[in-house]
Formats: sequence, C-alpha cells, structure tokens
Amino acid sequence: MTHASILNLGLTAITAVVVMMLIFAVLRLSSAAKGARERLRDSGSEAALLSVALQDAVSKLKAQEHAMSIRAITSEQLNGQIVESLAAGLLVVDRDGRVEILNPAGHRMLGAPGDVVGRDYRAFLADVPELQELIARCLATAAPVPRRRIPCSRGDVTQLAATVSPLSAADGSSQGAICLFSDLTQMLELEDQLRLKEALARVGELTAGIAHEFRNGLATIHGYSRLIRPEDLPATYRPYVAGIRQETEALGHVVTNFLNFARPEQVIFLPVDLEAVIHRAADELANDLPPQTVVDVSGEFGHLEGDEVLLRQVFGNLIRNAAEACQTAGVAPRIEICGQADGRMCRITVDDNGPGVPELARTKIFQPFFTTRSRGTGLGLSIVQKLVVTHNGRVTVGDSPLGGASFQIVFPLRAGDAETATVTAVEIG
Repeated sequence: MTHASILNLGLTAITAVVVMMLIFAVLRLSSAAKGARERLRDSGSEAALLSVALQDAVSKLKAQEHAMSIRAITSEQLNGQIVESLAAGLLVVDRDGRVEILNPAGHRMLGAPGDVVGRDYRAFLADVPELQELIARCLATAAPVPRRRIPCSRGDVTQLAATVSPLSAADGSSQGAICLFSDLTQMLELEDQLRLKEALARVGELTAGIAHEFRNGLATIHGYSRLIRPEDLPATYRPYVAGIRQETEALGHVVTNFLNFARPEQVIFLPVDLEAVIHRAADELANDLPPQTVVDVSGEFGHLEGDEVLLRQVFGNLIRNAAEACQTAGVAPRIEICGQADGRMCRITVDDNGPGVPELARTKIFQPFFTTRSRGTGLGLSIVQKLVVTHNGRVTVGDSPLGGASFQIVFPLRAGDAETATVTAVEIG
C-alpha cells in the first residue's frame, strides 16, 4: 500500500471519528433540551395547582367570614329582640352613670320621658330615690344587690322589685351595673284582695248564725207588737207600742243587711254587659231617689264574667248612697258614672256633688257599721266592697271633680273585650 493510500485511510478514519463525536454531542444536547422542557412543563403544572389551591382556600375563608358575619348579625338581632321582649324592666348603666340600655318594659314602668340613653340615670330617677341608691351602691362596690322591694310613684306603678348586678369586663374590672326590675302592684293588690276575702269569710262564719238567731227573736217581738191593738190600750201607752214596732222594723232591716254582708253569696258567673247593668240599676231606683236627681252614664265599658244581680246591687247602693248624701247637704243630686276600658281592665268612677268623704273617714268607710249619717246602718258600702272583691275587683274613695265623693271601681274584663259606650243622660225624679 502506498504512502498516499495510508494517508487517505487515516484522514477517513479521523473524519469518521469527528462525525461520530458530533452526532453524539447533538444527541446529548437534544436529550438535555427535552429534559429541560419536561422539567419546565412539570414546574408550570405545580404552580398552577398551587394557585388553584390558594384560590380555593381564600374562597373558603371568605365564605366562613360571611357566615360568621351573618351569625354575628343574627345573634345581635336576637339579643335585641330578647331585650325588647322582656316583661321585666332592664336598665344598664356604665361606670360613669350614663344609661346604655332601657328596654320598653322599663320605659313603661318608670315612665321615662323619651330616649334616655346617654343621660345620667339619676336625672330621670329623681322621684325613685330607693332605686337610685341600689344602683349607686352596686357601682361603688361592684357587688350585687339582692332583690329588694321599693316604692314607686310612676303612673299606676306603686311597688317595684329590683335586683342590681355589676357589669364586668373580661379582666374582671367593673364596667357598670345591670338593674332588673318588675312591677309588683297587681300582685300586691291580689294579695290584699285575698286577705280581704279571707277576713270577710271569717266574719260570715262567726256572725251569720248569731245574726240569724237574733233576727228570729226580733221577729217574735215584732209579731207580738203587731198583735197588740193600740185602741185597746190607754192613750198614754199607745205611743210605746208604735215605738216598739218602729224599732223592731229598723233592727230587722239592720239584721237583714248584716246577713247580706256576712253570709257567702251564691255567685253565678256569666258574661255581663257593665253598661246595661248600670243603666238598669239606675232605672230600678227611679222612684226611690230624690226629685230632680240626674244620673249621667258615659265612657267606655266592656263585658266581664260576673253575677248581674249582685253587680246591680253594687251600683244601686252607690247611686242611692250618693243621692242621700247630696240630699242631706241640701243640693239637687247629680251623679256621674264614667267608664274607661282598655281591653283588660275597666275603671269606673261614680262622682257626686255632695259633701264628700272626710280624709280621716276614707280608711274606715268600708268597715261594717261605720257611717257618717245619724240614721245610717253602716253596711251599704261594706256590701259594695264585698261584692266588688267577689268579682276580683277593687274599690277606693277619693275627691270628685263635682265637689263631692268619688268612688273608683276596677273590674277585670273578659280577654280582648272592650266596647265603646254611647254617652247618655238619665234624669230621675
């Protein structure tokens, strides 16, 4: 082989090796690029997944925040509804004495003028010093004040039961006071009615039998006096027989009234129209009252569960008592009966233009046998009180705008039953 052939063969081999190395390098670069592309693709998918996961988490957090906000608003509304719906009064003051909360029941019981939130509690409780003192003690000592009964003179409220507790922060520091109070007026009136009923029952049990036997003996004396013929007696003795008859008749009337007061009444409770009862009571007395007597009936009345006969007796006694007082004072009797019904209670006033009832006699006027008239038996108003209490009502006496006496009667009405009565005037005589 020539030297030229050997040289060509070497160059060919070197060229082949160089080509093979180039091919290998190209293959390695291609493989590296493919791996890089795959790594980039995988890296992009993870970022996308992470972004989606973050978005889901943010959406869930927003949904939870919205739900918590709704629950907070609902809870706040519920708390407000609870405070508004409480039958008891709620008064919350801060540690500086400014009112933070006074619910509608508290407004009604205390008669607070307008919105008192932000005002000093002492400003609108000036006429209820006992309640002021309880709140001040709680604010000063940060200790609860147990339930106390305190007097009140706001409208129809006469007694309150109040409890004061400190309002504490999370760290235990005092932030103010919470006062819960309720109206005891009706409960005390019911207790008084119950005690009066029990007292009347004891009086009836102890004395009805004695009065009955006394009436029997009195009837015998009166009967014998009727058998004596005055014309058969000397003229000097005839007035004595007439006196015996008159006194036995008067005593018999007293005993009958006392038995009506003492013995238990058989009450038949049925729906009764109060306005109709009053008109009928006035009509039944048309021939017994003094001439020119005027009875005016006006206002709002309703229906109650009661005994019509006994209720007519109540108003008949009041009308007769007023007319006799006016006649004694020498004035033409004018009696005004006015009703005010609110669907739950009916308040009736019986006013006259007579001499009125002295202040000292008002606490005794309903006691049996107490009278301010020389010929009175002292049982008419006692019977009135007994029959009113039998119907779960109450009766009091005061001054009349007509210048005489004013009897105020309160009856519980049938639920939701308040009717408007037309104004009428009835002239008797």
